[in-house]
Amino acid sequence: MAYLTSEQLSASGFKSVGANVKISDKAAIYNPEQISIGNNSRIDDFCIVSGSVTIGDYCHITPMCLLAGGTPGITLEDFCTLAYSVKVFAQSDDYSGQSMVNSLIPKKFKNEFLAPVTLSRQTIIGAGAIILPGVAVAEGCSVGAMSLVTQSTQPWGIYVGIPAKRLKDRKRDLLKLEQQFLNEQKDDSI
Repeated sequence: MAYLTSEQLSASGFKSVGANVKISDKAAIYNPEQISIGNNSRIDDFCIVSGSVTIGDYCHITPMCLLAGGTPGITLEDFCTLAYSVKVFAQSDDYSGQSMVNSLIPKKFKNEFLAPVTLSRQTIIGAGAIILPGVAVAEGCSVGAMSLVTQSTQPWGIYVGIPAKRLKDRKRDLLKLEQQFLNEQKDDSI
């Protein structure tokens, strides 16, 4: 996997880019002026990132993911992971037939649903899962592979299914590991 050089990242026109950011040269980035990326985050091959998107520190967007932020926006807080082929949408067309659909049609003929999406810190979204507009995935949640998240979650839960439902609580042991990791990173930088 080849990553953009620091010169290429600087020239890409991002709203902001932190230190040690890696973006595959095979990723498609649209509207970079609306995209902010924190420190130590990575976007892999064949990802599409468009619209208003904010990515925190230590976030990993693995191959073939889609983040369609549109105007409402998508926020990934620190330590988020999107497994292969995750799709996150902050806008959707009205499929009822009461309006026209598709991005080539002027807005006056459409009835789009626009709502921001937030993935809070320490969340992991499993392979092939889909997050719909208006959803807030709460801190520490994990979403199982191929799940469809249609409603916001409660903290520290494991959610699975179509639509995704809380299966059980998720352990918080990783918070101690996070603190240890951050302390070691701080020590290494001295």
